This record gives sequence, C-alpha cells and structure tokens, in this order.
Amino acid sequence: MKKWLIPVIILVVIGVGIYSWAVGFNNTAVTYQEDAKTTWSNVESAYQRRNDLIGNLVKTVQGAADFERNTLREVVEARAKATSTTISADNLSPEKMAEFQQAQTGLSSALSRLLVSVERYPELRANQNFLELQAQLEGTENRINVARDRFNAGVNTYNKHIKTFPNKILAGMFGFEEMARYQADAGSENAPDVEFDFGAS
Repeated sequence: MKKWLIPVIILVVIGVGIYSWAVGFNNTAVTYQEDAKTTWSNVESAYQRRNDLIGNLVKTVQGAADFERNTLREVVEARAKATSTTISADNLSPEKMAEFQQAQTGLSSALSRLLVSVERYPELRANQNFLELQAQLEGTENRINVARDRFNAGVNTYNKHIKTFPNKILAGMFGFEEMARYQADAGSENAPDVEFDFGAS
C-alpha cells in the first residue's frame, strides 16, 4: 500500500464520521422540533375549546335579567382578544409566547369575575345549561394544563439536544434556535382556589 493512501483513508473515515454525526444531529433535531410544534398545536386547540365554551356561557348568562353588563362586556372583549392572538408554530418566540399568554390570562381574569357575579343570580345557579358549561370549562382547564406541560416537555427535549456540546456547534450552523417554554402566570403560585357551589339554592 502506498504511503499517501493512509492519510487519505484517515481523512475519508473522519469525513464519513463527521457526516454521519451531522446527519444524525439534524434528523433528531428536526424530529424533536416538529414534536414540540405538534404539542403547541394541542395547546392552541385546548384554548380554542375554552374560547368556544366561554362564548356559549356568555349567551346563557345574557338571558339573566339585569345581569352586570360591564362584566359581560369585559368577557366578550377579552375573548375577542384571546381568539385573535395566535402564534404560528414556526415562530414560537418568547415575545410571541408572552403576548399569547397575556391575552389568555386576561380572559381568565374576566371569566373569574363573571363566575363570581353569578353567585348573586339564583336563576343562573339553577340553570342546567350553565352548570354543564361550567363543568366543561373546568375539564377544559385541566386539558390546557396537561397540554402546556406536554409542550414544555417537548421543548425541553429539543432545547437540550441543540444546546449540549458538541451539538450546539452544529445547531448554529444549521439554524436551530432555542424554543420558548410556556411560563406560569405571574403570581399563580399564590392564587387562591375559588370553588363555586352552583347546586346551592
């Protein structure tokens, strides 16, 4: 064997190894990224279900005599803002996430005020349609929490893959950027639990 072949073979082996590593990194990063995007779609779907239920809830409450119009207006306006604030799965930046979260938090606050106001209306507390919608909203809130947790888990898997050494070298070259997680609402850890006993007379 000619001596010049030895370094050529070494270079070829190194090249094949680097190529295999790059392909493996890229394919895994794409898979994790797409999985995270899918879980984000599930988050938006859960929030959309909540928006739909709130729309039905507002229609039911509007039938009550002399119900607080300001409270209803706040819910309607917050729902409109939350519905119009969406994020493309390809642009899950911290800024967009914060904007989306702010809109959803505003709707949650308005909804809470509406439910507190309902306490003063026995006819609503005895309305079966209202009771069913309220129960569905509670279930939807649980779905939202599960969907957000799954999204954050998917983002965590992706972020760790692209940020660990030596993968972060290729991440910059291939344009893979860190994805933003869904953050807990400020002060949510201190928020009081509010229970509504709609079965009371």
